[in-house]
Amino acid sequence: MTPLHTDDLTGTWATALLPLDNRDRVDWDALATQVDRLLAAGVDGVYTNGSAGEFWAQTEEEFDRLSLLVAERCSAAGVRFQIGATHASPQVALDRARRAKELAPGAIQVILPDWFPVSPTEALDYLRVVAAATAPVPLVLYNPPHAKRALTGAQLEEVCARVTEVVGVKVGDTGVLGTPGLCGRVAVFVPGHELASGTVRGAAGSYSNVACLSPTAAVEWGHRIGRADPTAIDTERRLRSFLTRHITPLARERGLCNAALDKLLAAAGGWTPLPTRLRWPYQGALEGDTKRVRAALGAELPEFLGADR
Repeated sequence: MTPLHTDDLTGTWATALLPLDNRDRVDWDALATQVDRLLAAGVDGVYTNGSAGEFWAQTEEEFDRLSLLVAERCSAAGVRFQIGATHASPQVALDRARRAKELAPGAIQVILPDWFPVSPTEALDYLRVVAAATAPVPLVLYNPPHAKRALTGAQLEEVCARVTEVVGVKVGDTGVLGTPGLCGRVAVFVPGHELASGTVRGAAGSYSNVACLSPTAAVEWGHRIGRADPTAIDTERRLRSFLTRHITPLARERGLCNAALDKLLAAAGGWTPLPTRLRWPYQGALEGDTKRVRAALGAELPEFLGADR
């Protein structure tokens, strides 16, 4: 696949969620079904091993098998894909990135080392070494707000100016969109539920939690955003309200992590065979949570329930 450039890194990208059976084993058939349904929905691209991919809990054999499965299916369908080559160990992450390069993704996603906060010099050195190992495949930097070193907009702009192999950044804080020179230098991707307002402010697309609810409905919404359809902002308003009322409390009151919440969204949307289970020791949502969220989805965002049938 041709390496991605800033100008063509756009749109609604969907994550490959990790389906697990009741013995914590990856259900490879369910994963293949999931990827096929993402491709049928017309997403702009598929990526692996964001937070919802549980990259920290995979063996190296599982990482390789998952990466190959996604690469083969996306390549056969002519759909762009990225591989997340992340790990708590920077040495393991570097090795994953080297192996991911052999699958010819459009880009490789990385995070900064996260046990101790890296200094600016260490962050630059890390990205330069990984970029040299993966060239000509470019990098996308995942900058989650919970990271030990979450870069500000100005820091992101400086990093991307000095490591030009970084063609995109994934952020949780849309405030960085106001950073002079950042959106013009790299493709900035925002949370899925903020895509309409983010696009107006210069975002190139989203690595989409909304696609966890329904990839087909997320793609359709993205098309309306691209046409500047005024109904797109109303959809964002309803998405934000839905998440605030029914999803955020599960993080605040029960401590569910983002991966658990994304799996819950997919289970509620019902478009793929995906249990809400996370790999030990992390806890996923309960069956009752799925039923409640699905009912709320039908009442508040009916276009996201059943769109993939």
